[in-house]
Amino acid sequence: MNPTKNNNHLLNDNLNLCSLLLFVLTLLFSAVLLLLLAPAVWPSPVTLPLERAFPTNHGVELSQLKAWDSVRHRRLLQQTTTTYVVDFPVRGTFDPSQVGLYYTKVRLGSPPREFHVQIDTGSDVLWVSCGSCNGCPETSGLQIQLNYFDPGSSSTSSLISCLDQRCRSGEESSDTSCSTQSNQCTYTFQYGDGSGTSGYYVSDLMHFASIFEGSVTANSSTPIVFGCSNLQTGELTKSDRAIDGIFGFGQQEMSVISQLSSQGIAPRVFSHCLKGDNSGGGILVLGDIVEPNIIYSPLVPSQPHYNLNLQSISVNGQPLPIDPTVFATSSNRGTIIDSGTTLAYLAEEAYNPFVNAIVAAVPPSVRTVLSKGSPCFLISSSVSDTFPQVSLNFAGGASLVLRPQDYLIQQNPIVDGAVWCIGFQKIPGEGITILGDLVLKDKIFIYDLAHQRIGWTNYDCSLSVNVTASTGGGRSEFVNAGELSGSTSLQDGPHKLIHIGVMAFFLYLLVL
Repeated sequence: MNPTKNNNHLLNDNLNLCSLLLFVLTLLFSAVLLLLLAPAVWPSPVTLPLERAFPTNHGVELSQLKAWDSVRHRRLLQQTTTTYVVDFPVRGTFDPSQVGLYYTKVRLGSPPREFHVQIDTGSDVLWVSCGSCNGCPETSGLQIQLNYFDPGSSSTSSLISCLDQRCRSGEESSDTSCSTQSNQCTYTFQYGDGSGTSGYYVSDLMHFASIFEGSVTANSSTPIVFGCSNLQTGELTKSDRAIDGIFGFGQQEMSVISQLSSQGIAPRVFSHCLKGDNSGGGILVLGDIVEPNIIYSPLVPSQPHYNLNLQSISVNGQPLPIDPTVFATSSNRGTIIDSGTTLAYLAEEAYNPFVNAIVAAVPPSVRTVLSKGSPCFLISSSVSDTFPQVSLNFAGGASLVLRPQDYLIQQNPIVDGAVWCIGFQKIPGEGITILGDLVLKDKIFIYDLAHQRIGWTNYDCSLSVNVTASTGGGRSEFVNAGELSGSTSLQDGPHKLIHIGVMAFFLYLLVL
């Protein structure tokens, strides 16, 4: 060890410390000097008139002021910050004998209340049951507690009037209308199964979990517009699969994905991965799941639903004799991706060749029977070894490959075997092809609205995924099935802001 070298190091360290202190003192002295000279150097202040932003005849809740400020702050930062990955838990299964739907939870209002809502890519609006609802079930066979939203009990709730621009955006569709007597923006939705709901629109806070740069924020919130249902009909009135409402993930302006995107909170892309086993569940995120094997097909433009251009169907690699015009998009034809549909549906011209090809590919030892109009098969071996592979071939060269489990449904097991029935249903005459949960499960599906395309790949939805808030790639976050994961504490966010604020202050002094 060299004592002289150590002394030199100490001397250099002391000199560096003295230089740093001198630099800081110089900055502080310059700041004080500028403040003293400011009246003489800077021009006299300009007086600007101020107007009250809130009415004086009644008070405004602090929570509502904070909500408005939060939206404004996000708008100010849109050009310099990145949107967040937003996570929703997933429950339910595709199996009609169990649940027959996938649903998630949303928290609305102040104080927030929790609502279970079906995940539905075939509609646009989020709506929940409200008080004094006619036809709304009071109990659920899904073992969940049903709730009712009460706008009067939320300090941040407000009704949407007919003059509101958001109501005018909704009026572009035939579902939204205005009540001239009450000046309320109202809606009426009819679904493919014959059920329906009607009600009025409200604006209130939606609370959600988000992740950015590894930091999980469980208490994010923003005001959104959603439906308050006071009338339900058809299947929605039944208690066996009753839930609190429907979460529409369509691409119209009234959808939550469009609202959050316009506020700069979430990207114009969302993804889901629905588990197909008995336990169900999966992943649902506002963000782009990053996987190397995802293939894309373009959306048919100017359509109210997620329409893809299905061109042909192949069984064991052989194209079926189906006229392609059966799948062409028109007023009563086309192919729709719809997570709100349990099974899958084909027009009669496509259904018959499809079933005939599968029956022809099954070994002669397999017995074929009819059950409620659907072809069923009694088998004693593996379903994967017995039935052929099916390919749905879309525009852009993208094929959706279906295993037997993706077009068959297992019935109650029998002695020394099992009964499997074709899950695709026939629509008589001309009709729309609908690909529901039977086909969507056990796959990543990405709805890239920014680039007007849908992507997919086979995946084990019990595994974690990489998600990015940018559809062009970039930083990604790990998301587990149904919950966000991150190594950074919730307390890291404020500390990071403090550090950035101190640095910005010194840079400000340096510029002056």
